[in-house]
Amino acid sequence: MIRAFDHLTLPLLRKLDPEGAHRLAIKGLRSFPMPRAKTDSPKLATRAFGLDFPNPIGMAAGFDKNAEVPDALLRLGFGYVEVGSITPLPQPGNPKPRMFRLEEDAGIINRMGFNSEGAEVALRHLNARRGRGGIIGVNLGANKDSEDRTGDYVKLIGLFAPVASYFTVNVSSPNTPGLRNLQQASALDDLLARVIDARNRARTETGAVPLLLKIAPDLTLSELDDVVHVARARGVDGMIVSNTTLARPDTLRERGLALEQGGLSGRPLLRLSTRMVAETYVRAEGAFPLIGVGGIDSGGAALMKIRAGASLIQLYSSLVYKGLGLVEAIKTDLLSTLRRTGRESLSEIVGADAAMITAEDWPV
Repeated sequence: MIRAFDHLTLPLLRKLDPEGAHRLAIKGLRSFPMPRAKTDSPKLATRAFGLDFPNPIGMAAGFDKNAEVPDALLRLGFGYVEVGSITPLPQPGNPKPRMFRLEEDAGIINRMGFNSEGAEVALRHLNARRGRGGIIGVNLGANKDSEDRTGDYVKLIGLFAPVASYFTVNVSSPNTPGLRNLQQASALDDLLARVIDARNRARTETGAVPLLLKIAPDLTLSELDDVVHVARARGVDGMIVSNTTLARPDTLRERGLALEQGGLSGRPLLRLSTRMVAETYVRAEGAFPLIGVGGIDSGGAALMKIRAGASLIQLYSSLVYKGLGLVEAIKTDLLSTLRRTGRESLSEIVGADAAMITAEDWPV
């Protein structure tokens, strides 16, 4: 049924401008009952950050910015959904147009700029679904004109602790001026100290909500050393690797659109983001699990991320080109790999290729 849905809707959505297609997709998920995906095989179950995921495939932040349709996405077979980025106050984001499809490259460039209806709206949506179960991560962002961006993250943790399965501190979007500066060692140390203190003060009846840090793929290895050191020292529960890139690979075919400002995602990001997963994995030394994001558009790409060091993965841009059926296709491929190799769970291969990947030439 999902394949039939993709067959009917993908051509229509691709005729619309990217942001219009996104709005229509959200409206469709909100308005029409989604078929429930088949029950996941126990072999796909994954435990990370103290949470039990039915499968390792998540919807990345950026799709459901205002927490409008997390339950519809869970019904479609995602193992978890990350909503946001959510900012304390509503803000429009950057001027339009601000999202571009690189059709020949199966990529996306966006400079959305944390467009958000604000914390009050998202919190109302998440409160309305309390008790329904499912893992819902909340991706936190700062307002563009905030005088205390760290204070924005602290405020959001206090607000969303009762409804979040985990938090993601997003300091890696390239579309909010100065935000990535929070990845620098001293600024990051102060940020994590304050948000972890806020998280600990906002403990719920189930305990402290896991806190993850999302980083950019454009960090130098020296910068990554500092980021992982601070993350380990402050006791974060995990990292998400990675956000979009400002780089433009030489292999891009859509050279005209490649000149657009913003972060590049989709297939062109696969090699760089996977390298950064492996580099982060070897530096973390098992201190916390990783979520791998960037360019996953097949079972093979998902397996690459896992073998690089990701315990969980996330999708978004690839769904624009391959549709919602991609989720089940990846699950099928992962299960086939486990059965073919005689393994019982994906945890047995997490990081299996990390050392080899970090020894390869740097992706360009």
